[in-house]
Amino acid sequence: MDNLVHASAIVDAGAVLGAGTRVWHFSHVCGGARIGSQCSLGQNVFIGNDVVIGHNVKIQNNVSVYDAVVLEDDVFCGPSMVFTNVHNPRAAVVRKHEYRRTLVRTGASIGANATVVCGVTIGAYAMIGAGAVVTRDVADFALMAGVPARHIGWVSRHGERLDLPRAAHGDGQARCPHTGDVYTVAGGVCTVQTAS
Repeated sequence: MDNLVHASAIVDAGAVLGAGTRVWHFSHVCGGARIGSQCSLGQNVFIGNDVVIGHNVKIQNNVSVYDAVVLEDDVFCGPSMVFTNVHNPRAAVVRKHEYRRTLVRTGASIGANATVVCGVTIGAYAMIGAGAVVTRDVADFALMAGVPARHIGWVSRHGERLDLPRAAHGDGQARCPHTGDVYTVAGGVCTVQTAS
């Protein structure tokens, strides 16, 4: 499948776009970026040089993915959410050698207007609520909300909230109503057993 790059978008020489990836109006992909197949980059999206994006990633309008960010497969970045890449920026101090790597694991979703402070890992299938500020690592399947983001529950791979205790409040099991997969929380870690 061919790529679609809108006439107003800029894809610098050297950038890698996987098959079927779409780059919409006024977006800019820098030459060192590597983007997988079947991705969608909405309007006014910026992708830095040292960025790796997996397959089937959806980046909504007005998102900047700066150097040192890695998005694995099936990640969703909501409108106007923000990644940072320097912990203590100053206009008069050059800190390009101090970029901190940020990793967003497979299937994670980041809500509109959320901020992800550099140097964290967002776990697989985690869900970050709109407007949240992520300042520390997020567990797989964790539901996070607030400023700073706090763990308020668990979600399934399908994105459904699960009736499970939060990490500090015991162990338990729940079933995703859409898939039948069984999720278990033990010792603050959520795992899934796929329905057969």
